[in-house]
Amino acid sequence: MVSRRRLPRGARERAATVVERLAAEYPDAACALVHEGPLQLLVATILSAQCTDERVNLVTPGLFRRYPDAAALAEADPAELEELIRSTGFFHAKARAIIAMSQEVVARFGGRVPDRMEDLVTLRGVGRKTANVVLGVAFGKPGFAVDTHVTRLTGRLKLTSSTDPVEIETDVCSMVPAAEWTALGLRLILHGRRICAARSPRCPVCVLNDICPSAQLAGLRTAGSRSRARGGGVIPRAGTSS
Repeated sequence: MVSRRRLPRGARERAATVVERLAAEYPDAACALVHEGPLQLLVATILSAQCTDERVNLVTPGLFRRYPDAAALAEADPAELEELIRSTGFFHAKARAIIAMSQEVVARFGGRVPDRMEDLVTLRGVGRKTANVVLGVAFGKPGFAVDTHVTRLTGRLKLTSSTDPVEIETDVCSMVPAAEWTALGLRLILHGRRICAARSPRCPVCVLNDICPSAQLAGLRTAGSRSRARGGGVIPRAGTSS
């Protein structure tokens, strides 16, 4: 995937450092949505829109006991499905999307979730972000999912000058090896939750603060990070609490 737009100055060098440091910081980063197989992950990702992963994980066990496969979901009673997923919010629209998606999976793909981007995005309720999650996590294929955390962090790190998810995906994937796409996306999300929060980023303890243009502009680099930028000093490891 090649970006045809001009990347911010130094983006390629920063991208390589971001990949390396976040891999060391979060070596075991994984998808927070509990699932078994591509269909469960697809449904859980649809439910996660405007909802926390924790809430989705409370809902999905009962949902999948009641509807164990695409055929069962395709024939689900809308009212019953809505009641099961009500606490995730926007349950009318989500129920319609899940039923329609499942009907398409049964009719067009023999009841099995497809493993190609061009097929996944034709399903009801499935955009590129959801498709990339399923490709990367469920199928082990390269997929860089751009959510609000990834949008925020790639902007602060000046890896892209865009706020459009598709353009962000294109820019980052043009600089990072495909084998790193999935893990990098998961690590950016985790780092966004734990350290680089929207309102109060914890720049002094961030492993990226000596290369982050936003930390520099805000005057938030620590003495240790300035020393590290010259070849010395140690940046504290990120904490593990939200």
